[in-house]
Amino acid sequence: MEEALRAFTLDAAYAAFQENRLGSLEPGKQADFILIDTDPFNSQPEALLHTRVLQTWVGGRLVYSAE
Repeated sequence: MEEALRAFTLDAAYAAFQENRLGSLEPGKQADFILIDTDPFNSQPEALLHTRVLQTWVGGRLVYSAE
């Protein structure tokens, strides 16, 4: 799980030469992220199929919120 998360965040930003703008939540970087209702690091892989997105943030702004 940790390897997959890194591959889709820090490593993807690095591969695109965007590691100074993307890939992690740090001051000065673009904040694109989701909040989910499941902890993927402490869940069974089968449970991830039922994960719900609670919020979506793009550029540090809330663009979606589940009711």
